[in-house]
Amino acid sequence: MGHVTEIRFDIRAMHPSDRDAVRTLILDGLREHWGTIDPTLNRDLDDLGATEHDRVTLVATDGGQGGGQDGGRVVGTGTVVRRDDRCAEIIRMSVAKRDRCEGVGRLLVEALIAGIRQWSVERVVLETTASWTDVMHFYERSGFTVTHFADGDFGRDAWFELELPDQLTD
Repeated sequence: MGHVTEIRFDIRAMHPSDRDAVRTLILDGLREHWGTIDPTLNRDLDDLGATEHDRVTLVATDGGQGGGQDGGRVVGTGTVVRRDDRCAEIIRMSVAKRDRCEGVGRLLVEALIAGIRQWSVERVVLETTASWTDVMHFYERSGFTVTHFADGDFGRDAWFELELPDQLTD
């Protein structure tokens, strides 16, 4: 009988030393989908790691040695940005191809939403390319609902929303 190895993923705030790994992860995912990368379209990746009160980037690591501040290879990332007092948006979600369907995305979304709850916003929105049906199904399984589609510069985009119940106060 074969030995089964359990992989444990750690979720933590991105450290400046993770910047290059996170940037590469995001660009690899875009390249996989689009076949090429136009560097002029991803300028926001140059500011990864910038500390802002209303912006948090998380990373998922495989818990092993050899990368990032706390060890482990960066296998996923996601950022949340507060848009206003009532709404936050998840952006730049990406999971390494070889680590998909292992629960990394689910852990990242759960951690991002937990952080968003501290901001006391009413809803979380996000956008993805409508042709990424596996990603659309992932967000639906994560509790998000499609609110609308919009034609963008690179095809049809799907917009999602997750309403957050009122926070219980003591």
